[in-house]
Amino acid sequence: MMIGSLAISALAERVRRSSGIAAKSDIAGIAQSLGLSGDNAIPVGDDCAAIPDRDGYLLFAIEGFMNEFVAGDPWFAGWCGAMVNISDIAAMGGRPLAIVNAIWAYGEANASPVLAGLKDASQAFGVPVVGGHTNIRTDRSQFAVAILGRANKLLTSFDAEPGDELIAAIDLRGRYREPFSNWEAATEAPHSRLRGDIELLPAIAEASLSRAAKDISQGGIVGTAAMLAECSGVAIDLDLAAIPKPAGVALERWLLTFPSFGYLLSVKPDDTSAVVDRFARRGIAAARIGSVTRGSCLSVSDGGASETIWDFAQKPLIGAGPRTRHAAEVEA
Repeated sequence: MMIGSLAISALAERVRRSSGIAAKSDIAGIAQSLGLSGDNAIPVGDDCAAIPDRDGYLLFAIEGFMNEFVAGDPWFAGWCGAMVNISDIAAMGGRPLAIVNAIWAYGEANASPVLAGLKDASQAFGVPVVGGHTNIRTDRSQFAVAILGRANKLLTSFDAEPGDELIAAIDLRGRYREPFSNWEAATEAPHSRLRGDIELLPAIAEASLSRAAKDISQGGIVGTAAMLAECSGVAIDLDLAAIPKPAGVALERWLLTFPSFGYLLSVKPDDTSAVVDRFARRGIAAARIGSVTRGSCLSVSDGGASETIWDFAQKPLIGAGPRTRHAAEVEA
């Protein structure tokens, strides 16, 4: 695929100004206010907080949901409460243990579909809901879900290295859940398949096939790659032609899509085939979509023209730069 220098420049500018990327850039100010960075004893910038525990790590994460999303598709918002947290745990090489939720709603009738979706996903993935906080006497609806997991061996946002190859693994067996750019490939899948697919990530970590990964979240492939590059202190160049994509979906929308199963992994070239094969055996599209090099930029190319999306040396995105040697040793 060759889209030309002018077209790729325009595409890069639209992606750069997207709401998903803007939401990621808001993180930097919040992290600064709290004094958080990759140099904390528990590095901040990952999909979960990884807390050393005996011979492994406890993983702790939380997701809050946009009010318009909850109002527009309440059952699916509840489902996503479990699914996206489980994905965060898997992205760090972990297995989920338990979920809690917090819900504010005007009456039980408004809370009911959200909680039904959460329950259905909990049962589908085999991760129990063990408690939470409820307020159904408010006119200001809010929904958030937290999760606890455990990893024997971590995948992190801080360990992509120059010379690695970037792999995208995405379940394309789905559809858009309009009007949002959420690619939904989970709600009708067999429960055994969902649980087996999530197990791929900790198995890859424990086989030492990768040390760095992120789940593709709000901001899509581009925003997720940007966070990985910033946290690891590297440059990443994305090959637009190599990105797995459903037929008939516009590239610009796909680059910013939030898939129900989607991960980026930084992998040594000798291990790329083994990682891709693990996903392919389960019917998940996986491919090398870019390279990790020295530098500070996230860029996109089409085999000819290239355009920088973000230069972290000029402006932080989430403000979570690479760990120092000391901080990495503390975590280890």
